[in-house]
Amino acid sequence: MATESDAQVVIVGSGMNSLVCAALLAQRGKSVLVLERNDRLGGCIRTEELFPGYRHDVLSCWYPLFVGSPAYAALQPALAEAGLEFLQGEYTTGLVRPDGSGLAFKQDIQDTARRLDAWAPGDGAAFAAMAQRLFGEDAALTFGMLGQNPYGAGMLKLLFKEWRKRGMDGLAAFAAASLEPFRRWAERELRSDAARALIAPWVLHTGLGPDDACSALIGKLTFAAVVAGGMPVVKGGGSGVVEALAKVIERHGGRLLTGTAVERVLTRGEGRRRRAVGVVAGGREYRAAEAVVCNVTPGQLYGQLLPDAPEPLRQRAAGYRYGRGGMQIHFALNAPPDWLTPELRHVPLVHLTESMEQVCASVTEANNGLLPARPTLAIGQPVAVDPSRAPAGGWILWVQMQELPVRIKGDAAGEIAAPEDGRWNATLREAVADRVQARLEPVMPGLAQRIVGRRSYCPADLEALNCNLVGGDPYSGVCSPDQFFWLRPFAGSQGARTHRTPLSNLFHIGAATHPGPGLGGGSGYLVAQHLAPRGGRSGT
Repeated sequence: MATESDAQVVIVGSGMNSLVCAALLAQRGKSVLVLERNDRLGGCIRTEELFPGYRHDVLSCWYPLFVGSPAYAALQPALAEAGLEFLQGEYTTGLVRPDGSGLAFKQDIQDTARRLDAWAPGDGAAFAAMAQRLFGEDAALTFGMLGQNPYGAGMLKLLFKEWRKRGMDGLAAFAAASLEPFRRWAERELRSDAARALIAPWVLHTGLGPDDACSALIGKLTFAAVVAGGMPVVKGGGSGVVEALAKVIERHGGRLLTGTAVERVLTRGEGRRRRAVGVVAGGREYRAAEAVVCNVTPGQLYGQLLPDAPEPLRQRAAGYRYGRGGMQIHFALNAPPDWLTPELRHVPLVHLTESMEQVCASVTEANNGLLPARPTLAIGQPVAVDPSRAPAGGWILWVQMQELPVRIKGDAAGEIAAPEDGRWNATLREAVADRVQARLEPVMPGLAQRIVGRRSYCPADLEALNCNLVGGDPYSGVCSPDQFFWLRPFAGSQGARTHRTPLSNLFHIGAATHPGPGLGGGSGYLVAQHLAPRGGRSGT
């Protein structure tokens, strides 16, 4: 078997976490090799010209998590030198109801509170109090838990400090609030249906529903963070962040290979002395002198790449649970939509739903194999922030749904026939896209006459683009309490927990590991910190 030149660290996969990890390691003097099975780098970051002159972010689009992350803070000067530019508008998010009524919010906590009070008296003050607690009293504990290794010394110091400040009763109260479902919190703290409908869709952005445990914390934190930090996009398309990270890696001697599907991890030794020494891909060995880092699902890692992993660990990996399917519909328009609430034209991401209860109902329908009759729509408008994405006068709508069944048993509205095999196909995909377009038309009349082109991606299409999106789950696994924080992807099995594996120098990163999904680069950053701590050799 042919052997390629050695690297100190071999990284499997090229998503955000892989590229962050590789860039940090390369900057700090490590030789790195990134291997990607697809014909392009980026994982869930993919910009394509779907229609002449229109540059669409086919999968992910928004980067608030990355811009606010320690990974970006460490890499920002090098990324700027490599040409990366983030753009951000005055507005952040908003809500529109099917009758066209809605409200837009700017990047300002106090302004958001005032607008909410004018729309739903009393709820602006409730939002301000919520934001104050999240970014004040609870900030150190919440962000510390999400941003550190759960099993590291830093976590012990954090918990000890918070115990001295809060006492056991205070820590228990924080834990209880963190586990609370969104619906329960919203019914207690918010007075109006409008405010509940505004925040409820943000729960969906980690694969949960408003009735699920932990959804209150996730919904509140995501909405407040967007209002406080904005909704930045990459100028020219999200692939710009991939290109910039790749330049940083290559400038520091790293290599990136596409079209290279890794088949298994090479190991040597027995018992506790067993180590990863490289990988096999396409009949070639790629040696790793220090570590192998895999950005894959638990099933891929312990079912394919480590075929001789202990049986209990293989069973845990096989039992790892994925969530509902996602779908995206991309519209190229010859002019901006004519929103019935005109201010929404300036908003990067608007959610369309009737109510919190409708979000809950759509989640339940999808969980039971039904196509939702009234799906929640996340309506992205990247051109509102970055006019370079479309020809002069043109517009893009990036529409995402997160309440779709992986296997279809029927249609909640009784209008679309379910395929006999329950699988997604092109006919079903376009029927759902027609439903979405019809749902958009009342809030932006005349939409059909402005469409230059429409391209849809159903759950099966998403999995075909990225094998980590099992069943079309855009979050690579449900963020339920049994698969989140200390327990993501699982713990207590043959030494596998968070980024650790049974092999001391084999690491697991990506959305299926702590701190979970999103484009923050958190797991890649944490593993890079372990392999080459800040303050070590630097090739800046």
